[in-house]
Amino acid sequence: MPMTGAPLQAIAAALQRERKRTGLSLAEVARRAGVAKSTLSQLEAGNGNPSVETLWALSTALDVPFALLVQPPAPKVQVIRAGEGPGVFSERSDYVATLLSACPTYARRDLYLITAEPGEPRDSDPHMAGVVEHVVLVSGRALVGLIDEPIELGPGDYINYPGDVRHTFSALEPNTVAALISEHV
Repeated sequence: MPMTGAPLQAIAAALQRERKRTGLSLAEVARRAGVAKSTLSQLEAGNGNPSVETLWALSTALDVPFALLVQPPAPKVQVIRAGEGPGVFSERSDYVATLLSACPTYARRDLYLITAEPGEPRDSDPHMAGVVEHVVLVSGRALVGLIDEPIELGPGDYINYPGDVRHTFSALEPNTVAALISEHV
């Protein structure tokens, strides 16, 4: 079954809710995120095809975890089969972040399945202050970590690094898969 795209209705509701919570105008959130006001307006209306870069920028501007913007309501027991789930695609590289489990209110972590192909690396701008990312490479090979010091990982290798500084994920082999945990302190 093909991977589904970003859950637009969940994103629209979350953006509206969080923007109202902060008391910021549409223009101010767009400015802080570095996105066009029209793009934010479309997303709040449930339209468009947001990239992972756009959603990360908006989550940083709103000072909320990325998962809060893309997590649809979940049942008590949830199974996500391979190739399913709310996947958000990168606009710059062959990279998909599929949210597997959002951080509940009493915890401080989100869990993602990353699928990536060789080519343009997925370079990430800093996330919220205090974020730490943990990556376990499942298959393939990848350069992962800080922009200036990425580490080559193979299957079973683990790395953690500060997510509140620029960092990268660059697949070195086809069908590279990783588990990523974003920890919010």
